Amino acid sequence: MRVVLITGLSGSGKSTALRALEDIGFYAVDNLPIRLLDDLIALFSESDSLNAVEKVALVIDARTTRPRSNSGSSPGEIPLIPEALARVRRAGHELDVVFLDALDEALERRYSETRRRHPLSIDGTVRSGVVNERRLLAPIKEASDRRIDTSGMSVHDLRREIQDVFDQEGRAHDLAITVTSFGFKYGVPTDADLMFDVRFLPNPYFVESLRPSTGESSDVSDYVLAHPETHVFLDKLLDLLTFLLPQYQNEGKAYLTIAIGCTGGRHRSVALAIEVARRLQADGASVRVRHRDVNR
Repeated sequence: MRVVLITGLSGSGKSTALRALEDIGFYAVDNLPIRLLDDLIALFSESDSLNAVEKVALVIDARTTRPRSNSGSSPGEIPLIPEALARVRRAGHELDVVFLDALDEALERRYSETRRRHPLSIDGTVRSGVVNERRLLAPIKEASDRRIDTSGMSVHDLRREIQDVFDQEGRAHDLAITVTSFGFKYGVPTDADLMFDVRFLPNPYFVESLRPSTGESSDVSDYVLAHPETHVFLDKLLDLLTFLLPQYQNEGKAYLTIAIGCTGGRHRSVALAIEVARRLQADGASVRVRHRDVNR
């Protein structure tokens, strides 16, 4: 059975991700107490039963904690999660753990827009709730198979991201690579496995005719790729990735996010992300490109 477990910070988009999976055929269960996971998997695994399910998506998050006044929250059922997931894998099920994250500023803005109270807030502020929740979920984030930074995503962006990843029947178990461009001025992506700073390259922003365009345009891309230092950087980066990708695959890693950043995330990083993805695809890799800040 295919099992996708969605977890992450409150306000990061878990409900949106769950609905996206439900729309592509997953049986969706929200806010499942971890103590019920074994029973649920056993029920859905009964091949001769009307309850048999081939694909299930679950949300398990910090709502399983127990609040404490003025001192944060106790971990509740969170310490039980790693062993529960290990049992699912030992039973032979295909399990993906997806951790949704976002920058503190993005989470605070979302709570401000909805006027909801953070469930783990200590002093009534969203910031204290976010800090408390990050601490509690740190072990789960570390153990996750895929991390998605939703800071710059709309609901539609996240829905498309989730469905692009999981709506692939009979997909090969290759390393799924995402190359993300971003701007350092907006914070670093929280889902990056590898991060590269290309602010040393000449900046098209200071060329008046190129400033309004982005790295997706041929004019900006040609400008960025024309410099000798760009070619040296790309050759060294691709040489590093040629070594690293098989190592990650040998360790059983299913997803890899490569983040490339410049100052604003509109010119250099965008052009380089596209070029890196193109070269990896030419070598047969499964690659997607995402531009976090290109429209800012």
